[in-house]
Amino acid sequence: MNKKIKVGVLFGGRSTEHEVSLKSGMNVVKAINPDKYEVILIGIDKTGNWHLNKDAQALLHSGKESLVIEDSGQQEVVLQQNDNAWQLAKINDKTDVTAIDVIFPVLHGSYGEDGTMQGFLRLLDIPFVGPDVLGSAIAMDKDVAKRLMKEAGIPVAKGLVLYKYDKVQPTFEAVEHALGLPFFIKPANAGSSVGVSKVKAKEDYEEKLQHAFEFDNKVLVEEAIIGKELECAVLGNESPIASGVGEIFAANADFYSYDAKYISDDGAVIRIPADVPPDVIEQVRLLSVKAFRTLCCEGLSRVDFLYGNDGKLVINEINTLPGFTNISMYPQLWEAAGIPPMKLVDKLIQLAIARHERDNKLTRAL
Repeated sequence: MNKKIKVGVLFGGRSTEHEVSLKSGMNVVKAINPDKYEVILIGIDKTGNWHLNKDAQALLHSGKESLVIEDSGQQEVVLQQNDNAWQLAKINDKTDVTAIDVIFPVLHGSYGEDGTMQGFLRLLDIPFVGPDVLGSAIAMDKDVAKRLMKEAGIPVAKGLVLYKYDKVQPTFEAVEHALGLPFFIKPANAGSSVGVSKVKAKEDYEEKLQHAFEFDNKVLVEEAIIGKELECAVLGNESPIASGVGEIFAANADFYSYDAKYISDDGAVIRIPADVPPDVIEQVRLLSVKAFRTLCCEGLSRVDFLYGNDGKLVINEINTLPGFTNISMYPQLWEAAGIPPMKLVDKLIQLAIARHERDNKLTRAL
């Protein structure tokens, strides 16, 4: 009998998307084949403390924004090296040592999706699901990502970049002249529509700009493209493939906000395949793979598009650790393509292991 691969599912984290991560983590755990893999739960609470197995399970099943796990000592986790491999152990229970073969990070937003965790795992020499350090960091910063995509000939929305500590910010009139009305304000480094606002009038501008600056020191102000929001899933390392294209929209909101995504029971409507012409579907799929490669991504990503009523198609952003909640588009797109969640998670884990083996063949010293 083959030895089971130990998969550490890493969830929670310190970002504003903590609750989303708990929902995604739950679904990833459910989708892992128990005949092939042994699941190790690794939870990070909002204060940044790490928890293992049973203690992590309490965090995973909480789903409560106000949850604070007390530091009893027995819950704290330490990394220790054993036989040239890093392992997780409880501080007060040295017998509870867990060697992990691969990490499946289900961390959304800062400190999980922005390259910080990826760099940490690289230092530990542990395979992990999703893009590496560079791809994660680039994609997290919407400003940098869009500059690179524009250089590669990939269409992106017109926009301005504002910095919190600049003494003078553009006036509403200047932004309206450059981008028209309405326009969107969004933090450069955030996901799940956190801090995003739609500005329709002058009286909204200052308040919503300051709201975005609560989440990031750099903010994007972008033209509003009125039409459809399209999404495409990408899977693979050296030879990535694109799924079909889905369409998503807010049922009872002005745009696809955080509440529409995760709070309201009927906030989101998903249509797979998207109701757009076949040539648009093909263009989205081609651009998704091109953007994936341009931003140095591997493993998985979800690429989000805006398709205007005037036929204008632009990439809105690329998400390197997309949601795995019950309504998340990434797993639904692959299921529609014939890859159910258990098979998808298996593919992602195997891609992580394969990349790690590939990279370890490189010469590191002369």
